[in-house]
Parts: sequence; C-alpha cells; structure tokens
Amino acid sequence: MIRVVVSGAAGRMGETVCAAVDGAEDLELAGRADPALDAPLAGLVGIADVVVDFTTPEAAPTNVRSCLEAGAHAVVGTTGFDLEELRATAEAARGDGAAANVLVAPNFAIGAVLMMRFAAEAARRLPECEIVELHHEGKLDAPSGTAKRTAELVREAGGNVHEPIHSVRLPGLVAHQEVLLGGQGQTLSIRHDSLDRSSFMPGVLLAARRVGELEQPFTVGLEALL
Repeated sequence: MIRVVVSGAAGRMGETVCAAVDGAEDLELAGRADPALDAPLAGLVGIADVVVDFTTPEAAPTNVRSCLEAGAHAVVGTTGFDLEELRATAEAARGDGAAANVLVAPNFAIGAVLMMRFAAEAARRLPECEIVELHHEGKLDAPSGTAKRTAELVREAGGNVHEPIHSVRLPGLVAHQEVLLGGQGQTLSIRHDSLDRSSFMPGVLLAARRVGELEQPFTVGLEALL
C-alpha cells in the first residue's frame, strides 16, 4: 500500500485527487494538506510515501523541498515556476544521499500527452506552428504548462512555434489546447479537450504508483511513465 498525502487538498483539483486516491485499492489517502484546512504539509509529509501537489506556483517548490528532506516522492501538477531551479535542488539532494524522486507533469491527461507527442511528430513535416490554450478563469499561469511543454517538444523536433502562445481564460472551460500547423496549401489541427477534472486522474494515479521507479531524481512529463 502506497501512502499518499495530497497537498492543495481543498482546491478543485485537490479534492478530485483525494477522491481518486481514496478509491484506489493499492493507494492509501494518508493526509490532506491545505492552509484552508489548517493542515500544513510540514505536519504530514513525514507519513507519506508520495506527495501529490496541486497548489500554487509560489508554494510548490517549497513543498517539493520538504518532500526531498523527508524522503517522500513528489508528484507535481502545479505549473508556473522555474523547473530548472527545482531540478538542481532534486539532483543536489540525490547527491547528498536522498532517495526521493520528483515528477512534474504539466498535464496528467493521457490524451494531452498524446496530443503533445503527435504535434512534435507533425512538426517534422509541417514546421510552422501556432498554439492556442484555453482554461478556466481561475488558472493562475499563462501560457499554461502544457502549452510551454508542447512548444518545447515542437522546437526540439525542428518546428517553429509562433509567439505569442495564445491563452484564453473563461468560465465554463476546464483545460483545452489546439496545435495548428501549416504548410503549402494545407493545415493540420491537433486538439485535446479535458471536459472534466476526472480526465487527469488515471495519470495522477499512475504517477503516484510509479514515481519511485524513475531512475532520475527529477523528471518532466508523464510520458516518462507511459
């Protein structure tokens, strides 16, 4: 049984994660950390095998450092902070003997991971690319972590991502992204839509189960586990 503490448990994503973990036979919901619940992560991280973090860009790096110090793996869905700084922290902790791993995934929906992969593959033949991401009005960062990761993968494949990435924030949306690629006399659109937060849960549970198997102390992207 893997003991999971959810950080940001009072938020919309946090509540959904808590329910998913609670319903999994091989996972135990060991704690709910959130300032709104008067339950700081510092008081719970010591009992966790894995901490799942859906908090804020300001809180997430500190939470991950607490996990590394306590020897708990971290699965992070929060975006909008400096990944390279956190990577350096995780690698330094591994050098000091820490055994904990960190997985940061800009999107836990399996379809979104496929969308990013297909976009990178298409960019090898249709390199001119526009990215439009659409999220609910409460999302704090823009462009989204998914859009930034998509742009990174497309550029690695030789594509030319047009700037700026387009961000839409409206009530009624959850998480959506369209990648448009153009060539001579043709266009190709690759789109993914998360219509409900439950779409992220299979990926979150997969990450909680397997983050400890990763060879590197710091990994970006759920595709590392697929």
